[in-house]
Amino acid sequence: MKRIVIFASGSGTNAENIIKHFQSTKTATVTHVLSNNEHAKVFNRCERLEIEASLFDKESFTKDDTVLNFLQVEADIIVLAGFLWRIPAKIVAAFPNKIINIHPALLPKYGGKGMYGMNVHRAVKENNEIETGITIHYVNENYDEGAVIFQAKTSLTSNDSSDDIAEKIHILEQKHFPKVIEDVILKNV
Repeated sequence: MKRIVIFASGSGTNAENIIKHFQSTKTATVTHVLSNNEHAKVFNRCERLEIEASLFDKESFTKDDTVLNFLQVEADIIVLAGFLWRIPAKIVAAFPNKIINIHPALLPKYGGKGMYGMNVHRAVKENNEIETGITIHYVNENYDEGAVIFQAKTSLTSNDSSDDIAEKIHILEQKHFPKVIEDVILKNV
């Protein structure tokens, strides 16, 4: 059984969905959740789901090898679920095509530094897009530039607010992210 480590910075709804999905499969198991935000609600979710969760700081992530060493022992695959820091090159090199991220837009549109969450949904609304969606992709050294694994679309109307767009994206994330991770594991890891 493959071991998944999830990085999360916020509420943890995607992390919880992934954890629950893999609790009912024999493909993989989520062994740990790592967060850079001591106030992240993902810690509460992990406690309830009985999943180990740890806080780390920027130095242990980028300067020394604390996080890298942990991952090399604990992870076969890494999933970013609402994690906003760029992954250091040394971690990307240690896990080629084994780090998966989800982005709340149809990349390459609305990607890059600062394009996350409501920033993306507001930009989609401001540009009067008629559709948007999610992109699940491999992580490389640059924000949102790794190879696309999967995309799903949803149509938009002129009446959709940024909050409406966020809800449509959340539905797509919950429906597709765990299954796409499982497919990647079955094919490649």
